[in-house]
Amino acid sequence: MIIKDKVFVITGAARGLGFAIAKDLATFGGKLALVDMNQEGLEEAANTLREYNVEMRCYTANVAIEADVVALFDSIQQDFGQIDGLVNNAGITRDALLVKHKNGETQKMSLTAWQQVIDVNLTGVFLCGREAAAKMVENNRKGVIVNISSISRDGNIGQSNYSAAKAGVAALTATWGKELARHGIRVGAVAPGFANTELIKSIPEAVLDKLKAQIPLRRLAEPEEIAHTVRYIIENDYFTTRVIAIGGGMQV
Repeated sequence: MIIKDKVFVITGAARGLGFAIAKDLATFGGKLALVDMNQEGLEEAANTLREYNVEMRCYTANVAIEADVVALFDSIQQDFGQIDGLVNNAGITRDALLVKHKNGETQKMSLTAWQQVIDVNLTGVFLCGREAAAKMVENNRKGVIVNISSISRDGNIGQSNYSAAKAGVAALTATWGKELARHGIRVGAVAPGFANTELIKSIPEAVLDKLKAQIPLRRLAEPEEIAHTVRYIIENDYFTTRVIAIGGGMQV
């Protein structure tokens, strides 16, 4: 797919990987539908991206709520007249051990922590992917969906909820790629490792150093490197159903 003048929906676009992906696509002339729950953050992101002189609109929506997502894609279709690509990036973490036993007391991961992550990271991907694909099919338009999974899809301590959701995202990617190929819609996924985003800033330096030591390349990914991988999937018209791991050689 040639990116210039195509319309891309990016969820979780206000910061981090979502913003980096939006910036990368804008560099190549893509039109942007930026989606996030943080209205202020969206406006700041849009102001930064205006220098690229591409058509761009901001939308606030909770990807875990079906009515929000249906209305979102209806609005984007009406505003732009087409949808060519979706980057399913929105996600949250609520890390905790499944069971923690210390000093005679047992703590368990709460159902709330489980459900919140599944709702956003898996159900949100399902809802956005469904609506994007429906618009593409209804308008007889070929397109591409890129889902953001994680190297944690293979399991990571303290992330039962996150790992399960990201494994589900990988499964959705393979399934949708097979189902939607007949409509000219490709589906791929990127599974990042630890990236140098705002979330990393909350990790103590000593812990971060130990984390980097586990990565064969001995550093975090830069958001631009993840964005580059997303763009590869978008541009390569023979890529579908697969997940590209980009963790600097790290397997959790």
